Amino acid sequence: MIRDWARELGFSQIGVTGVDLSSSEAGLSAWLAAGFHGGMGYMAQHGLKRARPAELLPGTLSVITLRMDYLSAAAPDDWQEIELQRLSRPEEGAVSIYARGRDYHKVLRRRLQLLAARMTAEWGPFGYRVFTDSAPVLEAELAARSGQGWRGKHTLLLNREAGSMFFLGEIYVDLQLSPTEPVAEHCGRCQACIDVCPTRAIIAPYRLDARRCISYLTIEHTGSIALELRPLLGNHIYGCDDCQLVCPWNKFAQRSALPDFDERAGLAGSQLVTLFGWTEQEFMLHTEGSPIRRIGHERWLRNIAVALGNALRAGADEQLRHALAARAQHSSALVREHVLWALAA
Repeated sequence: MIRDWARELGFSQIGVTGVDLSSSEAGLSAWLAAGFHGGMGYMAQHGLKRARPAELLPGTLSVITLRMDYLSAAAPDDWQEIELQRLSRPEEGAVSIYARGRDYHKVLRRRLQLLAARMTAEWGPFGYRVFTDSAPVLEAELAARSGQGWRGKHTLLLNREAGSMFFLGEIYVDLQLSPTEPVAEHCGRCQACIDVCPTRAIIAPYRLDARRCISYLTIEHTGSIALELRPLLGNHIYGCDDCQLVCPWNKFAQRSALPDFDERAGLAGSQLVTLFGWTEQEFMLHTEGSPIRRIGHERWLRNIAVALGNALRAGADEQLRHALAARAQHSSALVREHVLWALAA
């Protein structure tokens, strides 16, 4: 019954797991101790609470996990090849696929709440709280334990019928529910995700140094991007899908039934010069309701300045240099620094 309710709300799969994640604590502690979380201080601040659901929400006895496909309904069969080709056009901005539509936090949170309300109406009152990448929750671990898929070597969750192009959400409940069984992993000897990573952020199978990850650098990182990493960012300006684009399992990626994840005009296939020319007001207008808005105009310009510098180094048209020069006296020291680096190409 609950599976039918979840599907009506756009979720692709639902699972249940318990709250004992103690076997994950050593790995989480080692990852934090190595500093692989970079500037995401909140991860260290919450520490092992991520692996202790009952500490985060006292009384929690079970976790209901859900996943929601986000590949646009209009995505062609050869979408992986199309996206890989985009990376070979240095004057075009590459925005992660998940970020081209509506902010998934809003979409999932609302639908998780609707599902919980439906459960309450049918079962009677119970204690719960919904999460979607918004609190100290070991999302991928919970999803794996509940049978949503297995952890790939890039640390993302993989599903045999859906690849990795989906979001995760959870409902912590004070009910003792029967857990669903985990599934076996199916990566085998494949390490395409490790080999393709431009910055070598996947330092070993199942081990990611976020400080080198392009998604972290272009989204979470607030300061200056390290000089040695800038050339490796290519034309990525928000996030990175490289490890997912080469994953064989993503040939099974499912299209979303929700229009929320349809691509917005201007966020895919646009020229760097056009995107760099957006005023702050235009940036806010184009990113309304988008996850991109949270990085702000300043970091948007920082990211694009790096991409423009890489395009110049690849022999791009001098028009790009003129666009950079127009921002050389920008009020932000962060923007100026990256613009001057780009102009030095």
